[in-house]
Amino acid sequence: MRHFPNGVSIHPDFEALCSATAGRMITKLVDVQSRRGEATVVLTGGTAGIAVLAAVAAAPARTAVDWRRVNFWWGDERFVAAESEERNALAAWRAMLEPLGVDPSRVHEVPGTGTAADVEAAAAAYAADLAAAAGAEELPAGFAETDPRLPRFDLLLLGVGPDAHVASLFPEMAGVRTTGETVVAVRDAPKPPPERVSLTMEAINSAEEVWLVVAGEDKAGAVGLALAGAGQVQVPAAGAQGRAKTRWLVDQAAASQLPERLLESGN
Repeated sequence: MRHFPNGVSIHPDFEALCSATAGRMITKLVDVQSRRGEATVVLTGGTAGIAVLAAVAAAPARTAVDWRRVNFWWGDERFVAAESEERNALAAWRAMLEPLGVDPSRVHEVPGTGTAADVEAAAAAYAADLAAAAGAEELPAGFAETDPRLPRFDLLLLGVGPDAHVASLFPEMAGVRTTGETVVAVRDAPKPPPERVSLTMEAINSAEEVWLVVAGEDKAGAVGLALAGAGQVQVPAAGAQGRAKTRWLVDQAAASQLPERLLESGN
């Protein structure tokens, strides 16, 4: 694995990427719990995102985390039935939440088609859930206040699509331009299913740490553009930034088009 000063770590292959990210996640949660008692994570779907969760559930070090004191949210969700195989939440339950025995009351899912009348209603309900959690949150002394509409996100995981979308914020579409809101309803997404609910970029960037986990040659162009300083509207992945830290965790294939200046700075 190669590390770079700007928060990019390159792993030799998909398995190594997922294993290392799982280890980092466990370490992060242990650290947060030692400082404030509980931790809050925003999960992502996709092949790499779910593989990381499965690696967490399989890691011997998982027992170092008190999973009864971890809160889970999602960066985005497909607006489909709760039992649909397309749901990010269903995949996360199977990969990690159920194997670890996570308390369902700590898991905050986006409403699906059986609960919300339409995708706009689902987005509004999710925003209300976030605001309610924020209002009930008690932070220890020394923790900076964040957006009052959002609980403190200690760690937010993102995948990156070949078109450089993150969560369900797609290039040039209304969602990636949305400001003043924490959640946005997405219609006509360029990949199925077309209706989705997503955190806005403002909400994503409220997280203490944002980790972008990317694997595969088909993502290399997106990674290269994002780290070359492209604009957020055209390359949404470029706009995802943690308040304290942003990490790009990529495999060798996804790193194949990184800017030369970045590669020359590696150690």
